[in-house]
Amino acid sequence: MLIEFSVQNFRSIKEKQTLSMVSASSDELRATNTVSMLNDKINLLRSIAIYGPNASGKTNLIKGLRTMRKIVLDSARSQRGDEIGVKPYLFDLATQSQPTEFAITFIEQDIRYQYGFLTTNEQVLEEWLFAYPKGRPQTWIDRKFDPQTQEYKWGHVEKLVGAKQLWQEATRSNALFLSTAIQLNNSQLQPIFDWFKLRLRIISGDLAPGFTANLCEDESQKSQIINFLQAADFHISDLEIESESIELDKFLQDKPKSRELLTARFKDATKIAITKMDVRTIHTGSHGDKFLLDLDDESDGTQKFFAYAGPWLDVLKNGYVLIVDELNDNLHPNLVKYMVQMFHDNILNCENAQLIFSTHETSILSQEVFRRDQIWFVEKDEYNATTLYPLSDFSPRKDSENLEKNYLQGRYGALPYLRSIANLFEVCE
Repeated sequence: MLIEFSVQNFRSIKEKQTLSMVSASSDELRATNTVSMLNDKINLLRSIAIYGPNASGKTNLIKGLRTMRKIVLDSARSQRGDEIGVKPYLFDLATQSQPTEFAITFIEQDIRYQYGFLTTNEQVLEEWLFAYPKGRPQTWIDRKFDPQTQEYKWGHVEKLVGAKQLWQEATRSNALFLSTAIQLNNSQLQPIFDWFKLRLRIISGDLAPGFTANLCEDESQKSQIINFLQAADFHISDLEIESESIELDKFLQDKPKSRELLTARFKDATKIAITKMDVRTIHTGSHGDKFLLDLDDESDGTQKFFAYAGPWLDVLKNGYVLIVDELNDNLHPNLVKYMVQMFHDNILNCENAQLIFSTHETSILSQEVFRRDQIWFVEKDEYNATTLYPLSDFSPRKDSENLEKNYLQGRYGALPYLRSIANLFEVCE
């Protein structure tokens, strides 16, 4: 489970911003919206909703987590001289040349880990990992670049077993030690790497229906997805899935930009065969007749909900951490509430999955869906720097305060400041 994530000097984020899943001491909705971990030493939230105006930095916060994950998974495969893929805060000359920091704390297999690194777009400057296998911290990675000697200094990492010197020598300046050691078959660090690879799931932009369609090839999972759709009042009685093997070159013939990118990055990429999935929904008429519709002919909301169905059920089943940007897009407010509350259901979420999502849907603020520490806001200052803060900073009154009304009236900030534009047009007399 995720405990907290911090990022500094990344895109619109100048100062360090920290998103914490640690619950406050309040008893509100504790039995459903929180879970106790590490022998009741810490209580964590099962979900967090992030609000804020457009261009305030909500997406950049999620991009920060996505970028950290990508660097962990891919940096060992990069070549010498390859860019790492970070962009600093640009509205300050000082920060343009300063490194970006990523730090995360999570629990995997009942062990708490703190991992992070400091990096420019060209070079990793620091990297650290602390593990708490017996409740006390152990240093497993301690790496710092010395600008005087132009070499890395490695701290005392006696608890990290294996060919440490070999792994250190093999780690390039634009790669992480964690990623390199995994490439060289280190098993001790595997749970940390696997948490990023398997447990951390991030959805942003348009979500394709392919994942859900693939799950439907298994009859038991297909049945669960149909039940999920029906429970949300989509009148779909069955699904028909057809798969076809097709050459990527043919599939991308009307997508020249995607074809160009793949060809530039992978040799003979367009000769790869992929599986194309055709999805049809089956509706039952008033006389019991069956009617088929291509998924593309369904409403945007139905297509979006179908695309979410597979990842949603998969995350709940396996106890993953799911990050979603703009969950409300094309979905009715009651559907958003329905999807969020699945994470608060002790039966459906018995594996302690977590959900973090950004949204503009405010109606769920006025319902008993969230604890006050589950609602977070993002706003920008006059210099386009992002600030992240929780609703609990305002100490709203429990049960008696209309959170939606107060938010829309600006009591908590994180709203767009709209100015009159009458002077931009000729006014009719």
